[in-house]
Amino acid sequence: MSIKLAAIDIDGTLVNSEKKLTTAVKAAITAAKQEQLKIVICTGRPYTGVKSLLTELKLQNQADQYVICFGGALVQTTNGHIINLQPLAYDSFLKLEALASMQQLHFQAVARKRIYTANRNISCYTAYESIITQQEISYRTPAEMPKDDLIKAMIIDEKSKIDSLLQNWSVFAPLEKEINFCRSSPNYIEANALGVNKGSALQLLCQHLKLQPAEVMAIGDQGNDLSMLEYAGLAIAMGNATPEVKAAAMFATADNDHDGVAQAIKQFCLNKELGMVD
Repeated sequence: MSIKLAAIDIDGTLVNSEKKLTTAVKAAITAAKQEQLKIVICTGRPYTGVKSLLTELKLQNQADQYVICFGGALVQTTNGHIINLQPLAYDSFLKLEALASMQQLHFQAVARKRIYTANRNISCYTAYESIITQQEISYRTPAEMPKDDLIKAMIIDEKSKIDSLLQNWSVFAPLEKEINFCRSSPNYIEANALGVNKGSALQLLCQHLKLQPAEVMAIGDQGNDLSMLEYAGLAIAMGNATPEVKAAAMFATADNDHDGVAQAIKQFCLNKELGMVD
């Protein structure tokens, strides 16, 4: 079966270390679209953090192009039609925020257009996220958070603190009955509603499009990409991917500073042979 849909992560995958699209990646995606391949950006970012990339790739405002945001919580067309939305429950957020506060970890909740934090001293990582995702930051106590607007939450702190948390996970483990956790970068642990991840969202979209897993290629680099790599018939790890992601992939391409996405598209979707590492 030929590949009909490419699911592509953004940070560490689609964009380079400067958070920019390279000429080679844009050219490969343009060529893929000309051959009727669906290009689906699958990201932990909110839609506000994807819009400029969709515009640059000429995927914006289209009823037959799709995007997966918030780590799988939102599946929509690029012209705004929502196919599926599964937000984090407010009660789950409260439990998670309380534990993060007890552990002295920076924590934030993410809504459609805004980041909320109960940290009076706002983390530099939260400030950075605000820039990347084009969202404003609001300080709110947990009781003041908008109950119906929160889609996902994030523990966001120094790498050493995240490493330590994962090594001493027992405090947070009981919440796994209602929350899906994954590490999306050295500094982030993302929290979605139970059962929500990039893989579940990709499966839902493929069912909507009547596509089989064998017709899907997924490309990623971090732990939050594992679920979509496991679903896809063709799983590609970036050269800069974590060891866990590389172990789960069928092939590895170049890193995000050397046009790994372009190489994967050319080799597996356009039949243009380029060197790949298996």
